[in-house]
Amino acid sequence: MAGGTQTGVALVGLGMVSGAYAAALGDLTERLALRGIHARSPESRARFRAKHGAALPESCRDYASVDEIAADPLVEFVMLATPPNGREEIVRRLAAAGKHILMEKPVERTLEAAERLCGICETAGVTLGIVFQHRMRPAAQELARIVAGGRLGTLRTVEVAVPWWRPQSYYDEPGRGTYARDGGGVMISQAIHTFDLVLSLTGPVAEVTALTGTSGFHRMESEDFVASGWRFESDALGTFFATTASFPGHADTIRLNCAMGSALLQGNRLTIDWQDGRREEFGAEAATGGGADPMAFTHDWHRAVIADFADALEEGRPPLVPGREALRVHALIAALERSGREGRRVALA
Repeated sequence: MAGGTQTGVALVGLGMVSGAYAAALGDLTERLALRGIHARSPESRARFRAKHGAALPESCRDYASVDEIAADPLVEFVMLATPPNGREEIVRRLAAAGKHILMEKPVERTLEAAERLCGICETAGVTLGIVFQHRMRPAAQELARIVAGGRLGTLRTVEVAVPWWRPQSYYDEPGRGTYARDGGGVMISQAIHTFDLVLSLTGPVAEVTALTGTSGFHRMESEDFVASGWRFESDALGTFFATTASFPGHADTIRLNCAMGSALLQGNRLTIDWQDGRREEFGAEAATGGGADPMAFTHDWHRAVIADFADALEEGRPPLVPGREALRVHALIAALERSGREGRRVALA
């Protein structure tokens, strides 16, 4: 973006989360130009424009196909927000055209499919980034700095909870909560953000034991409840709980118990209790989308992820979460699913 030139981008997939992208891009017009939008049906494009048109530039066009985006020389990268089952062919076409891709989580429905998408992008020489916006919460960034600086000392135990709520109407949406479209339930669709954030703070998990199932609150194919124990490669121990059956929905929490003190990250609030008796607090309460409205959260975190991706392309560095780094989250989810299905402890490769 030398000399103030805008970078051309496109948005593919105009479902529920697309409003966060529209609002974020509306804040980034000095550096990014939304060249156009695409969804498979003209009706989806019309609904998106009716709802978010005020945030779109007048020059934003409707692409009738992914091939039109691939052929547009002014598009440098594409934000891909389709359901995960509709991505592989889109990624193939965009990567072959040299378009970089910033993709909504998850990468794909399974670890194997996610690995395949990463390979497609690597072979084509294009950058693949994954939107894990929880890393951009200010309190989470403060905790990451403290952990990286070693101030908390050796990690001993970890306690994680994602007690969210979704009404049955959420799962009545065709395909939602199915393995064919989404790849699973609460783990891959909701808790995946917290998985990613935890792993960025703690390092890899060595083995897991899990109980998974579907509560009486929901009629759905996949799980809405998981309780598990983890052993990290560092030998730290952890517990993890996630559900969309905890009415009315509460903030996700991560507690790191370390040699020098304990850090509690609750939504966008961070509290550190030091072993010497001191307490430090950072951040403020913020909506997280943990209740009946999945989009009840600020678009600031999406904006930060998009800006980082643009910076990464300009500076020739990896984005915040490269595609291959996101595979460790998929590997963890696969291990938890297998443990819950087989009723035994599962080691991660």
